[in-house]
Amino acid sequence: MANKEKPNIVFILTDQWRAQATGYAGDPNVKTPNLDALAQKSIRLDTTVSTCPVCCPARACLLTGQYPLTHGIFLNQIRLEPDTTTFAEVLKSHGYDTAYIGKWHLDGDTHEQNFIPPERRLGFDFWRAHECSHNYYDSPYYDDSGIMKKWEGYDAFAQTDCAIEYLEGREEKEDPFFLFVSYGPPHNPFHKVPEEYRALYNEDEIVLRDNVPAECGATARNDMWGYYAHITALDHCVGRVEEALERLGMTEDTILVFTSDHGEMNGSQGHNRKIRPWDESILVPFLLRLPDGTSRQIDTPFGIPDMMPTLLDLVGAPVPEGVEGVSFAKHMLGEADAPLEASLFGCYVPFANYSYEHGGREYRGVRTSRYTYVRDLEGPWLLYDNEADPYQLENLCGRPKAESVQTHLEGLLSDLLKEQNDAFENGHELLDRWGYEIVNPHAFRRKQV
Repeated sequence: MANKEKPNIVFILTDQWRAQATGYAGDPNVKTPNLDALAQKSIRLDTTVSTCPVCCPARACLLTGQYPLTHGIFLNQIRLEPDTTTFAEVLKSHGYDTAYIGKWHLDGDTHEQNFIPPERRLGFDFWRAHECSHNYYDSPYYDDSGIMKKWEGYDAFAQTDCAIEYLEGREEKEDPFFLFVSYGPPHNPFHKVPEEYRALYNEDEIVLRDNVPAECGATARNDMWGYYAHITALDHCVGRVEEALERLGMTEDTILVFTSDHGEMNGSQGHNRKIRPWDESILVPFLLRLPDGTSRQIDTPFGIPDMMPTLLDLVGAPVPEGVEGVSFAKHMLGEADAPLEASLFGCYVPFANYSYEHGGREYRGVRTSRYTYVRDLEGPWLLYDNEADPYQLENLCGRPKAESVQTHLEGLLSDLLKEQNDAFENGHELLDRWGYEIVNPHAFRRKQV
């Protein structure tokens, strides 16, 4: 078992779970008893920002600690090449065993039918993973054999079983470990969920957010019925992992993290899914339980690239050159002020159901603990005071009463774009410069040479 100088890390990543959809965050519908209890004994960051709120870019930001225009994954289905130092590689060099279970979605356009060889696993050794599948009852995975296998039943439950088996196998081992569990839900399809969890909710009684237009209400309620069922099922999974850590005597030697790659609009602002600049899309839950149970609620903006350096700092591992995220470790522990005032986010090339044909647009924005400010290619687009207007119903952009705030936020955004060498190009220009081409409305790839 690991010693406390090098605590284990269990990192639970979900897919498309918006920050508002937990009991502890005040959602009036959802049942998340295990996460609510975990939040009471964790460091809770309520303004955790998905830097590019869609699957592949967010995951690349997490594993590299870099921003999209550095690692190059600002679209889905582009392979993250093993030419940068990743989270798992740093921990391996620091004496950690590494393990990955579940959805990967960083190996390019081959999707679920491919075997990802060890040299493309970016530092993870134990491997029970698939590229991308949301067929939760017929979900594939690979180990080292190269033979496709299937998770039995609802895949998140089977993946949790696998994670617990991995933990049980660590009892007699001295080296610390980094276990990354990546669930596919609550990403749609919302109907592929265990019936006993769907039965916990009544579609007609679901209370929608105030920013869901009336014409979207029926669809939103039907979607949220399954979305909440997935969430409660995953809450059960988190509770099982926590129970296993406690039963195995690992709680006091383990950092436990719970978060998501991006959120889900589900009718808010008249939109569905992700990539959008509103809070339902860009904000994700983030809980970090330390071995000593330190609890604190923080509203400082915290971006996905900041996760890697923060955790490396907490376990005493070096943060490698090239990491652009910032460690929040001292701030989390109450030993320093917030390292940043704003977190950067953006859409670099509109695609999927936020494509140009569906009204999508390139944008860059900043989220502070209070404000959201977004600029598109035409200029200032959105400005919200999230304290006074939590449902983002009043756009203050260009309003005289918000002039000084807008000027300040524009300055923050401009400074962050300069740091990233981001000239805010048209998406087509960006595709050409990176040598990417369109495969279909949902995916891209590097041009064949």
